[in-house]
Amino acid sequence: MTDLCDEFSDKLQIAEPMFTDFGGTLDFAGPISTVKCFEDNSLVRSALEEPGEGRVLVVDGGASDRCALLGDNLAQLAIDNEWAGILVYGCIRDSAEISQMGVAVKALNAHPKKSNKKNQGERDVPVRFAGVSFMPGDWIYADLDGVVVSASELEL
Repeated sequence: MTDLCDEFSDKLQIAEPMFTDFGGTLDFAGPISTVKCFEDNSLVRSALEEPGEGRVLVVDGGASDRCALLGDNLAQLAIDNEWAGILVYGCIRDSAEISQMGVAVKALNAHPKKSNKKNQGERDVPVRFAGVSFMPGDWIYADLDGVVVSASELEL
């Protein structure tokens, strides 16, 4: 991430440092797909049931700390369907299990309570949090040093 920032800082949005790494993999990169939801992970599940094709799922959960939007079953779907990673502006659960899985997950925190299932939310819409606008199709890069977003794929 530091090399990308050194080379392309004028082309990047750099997220405020607020995310914790929960997955067994610590870095990811890929085109963005989004879910905007609040305390309802129905659309997170339906997104992860699709072929990921190396995309990164960015979940705008409104920073809710009252329930989790991702657990080990959904993390396994991400692995099975070849998603590159998941960024959750909210909480996850089953953190011990997810830490042993081959998937990159960043989130604000862990919470034991599951979310509602009312099929509410939006898919592949622009979302904004952590000082960054996440547009479907833009590229996201993340590692232990942070999260950056570019309008196009970058190579060093």
